[in-house]
Amino acid sequence: MTGFSFSISATDGRARTGLITTPRGTIRTPAFMPVGTAGTVKAMLPDSVAATGADIILGNTYHLMLRPGAERVARLGGLHRFMNWERPILTDSGGFQVMSLAGLRKLSEEGVTFASHIDGSRHLLSPERSMEIQRLLGSDIVMCFDECPALPATDEAVARSMRLSMRWADRSREAFGDRPGHALFGIQQGGVNLELRAESAEALKRIGFDGYAVGGLAVGEGQEAMFGVLDHAPGMLPADRPRYLMGVGKPDDIVGAVERGIDMMDCVLPSRSGRTGQAWTRRGQVNIKNARHQDDPRPLDEDCTCPACRSYSRAYLHHVFRAQEIIASMLLTWHNLHYFQELMAGLRDAISRGQLPAFVAAFHAARAEGDIEPI
Repeated sequence: MTGFSFSISATDGRARTGLITTPRGTIRTPAFMPVGTAGTVKAMLPDSVAATGADIILGNTYHLMLRPGAERVARLGGLHRFMNWERPILTDSGGFQVMSLAGLRKLSEEGVTFASHIDGSRHLLSPERSMEIQRLLGSDIVMCFDECPALPATDEAVARSMRLSMRWADRSREAFGDRPGHALFGIQQGGVNLELRAESAEALKRIGFDGYAVGGLAVGEGQEAMFGVLDHAPGMLPADRPRYLMGVGKPDDIVGAVERGIDMMDCVLPSRSGRTGQAWTRRGQVNIKNARHQDDPRPLDEDCTCPACRSYSRAYLHHVFRAQEIIASMLLTWHNLHYFQELMAGLRDAISRGQLPAFVAAFHAARAEGDIEPI
């Protein structure tokens, strides 16, 4: 079996482009991972997701363990077969979702006991159980179980949480074991405190992982604070391993993260925006709900080659969204995912040619120009 590997083919400043190789396929970096929370990228068929240019998707441990259940997915051949996606899958650890349960959870050294948001049943999610669930799902890239505190928080609270996550990272590494062809990523924590980030990075490097995530950002701190952390955090992690920024983000977040050395990102934004009538384009956002689109024969983006832009007008998209037709979510989500993958391809190409600053300048200039008013 081909193993897991990462190679860098070009750099431009701190930005890198390269390849992550797995038995299920190659991931071009920087990579954006569409989120398939419950075994589906909402409003999209798997072949449609692949057609946008996605090399890998993300699945959610918390949601899949509750419904349909990891053991059931394993009996049915694993998550790849279950959802008809043969390319790589990364699964998160479940820690972020459990954190968001607030009053429904109880945290201890052992793990987190929580009540299901579906039926109220009680569950314990620990590093060992998280590793077991992700093994049953058949994840290609497994994430350590961690705790992610919401920001703002005191340095004391962030330090306590980070050190618990590092102890859980050690247990996750032990429980993961030796699985050729599968990778385990550690997760750096520490909020916006760079000393805690450095302490976390050193702890993770002592344990040793196949890749490293920058966690605990995009949780309320704002872009300026996030970029302040990213000016330093990626450089604290091994340069020869993938660096994954979790839960990010908007296009300008993505571009800024890639400039600062991030190789992988994920976010629900493209699909969630599609379901709420928001389209992302090179000139900014289009709110298809607005009445100004009802007589507009233009596509969302004249330069886009996705099915929504090739075959449908803004007027049609406005109509089907207002009529609550399912095709509105399908077309807008497809467009958004296509745009995000096109952005990643542009970043990869610019880095490989040593032209990233010019690409970034053009990106910001187009967004500053804004969306043209209807003709």
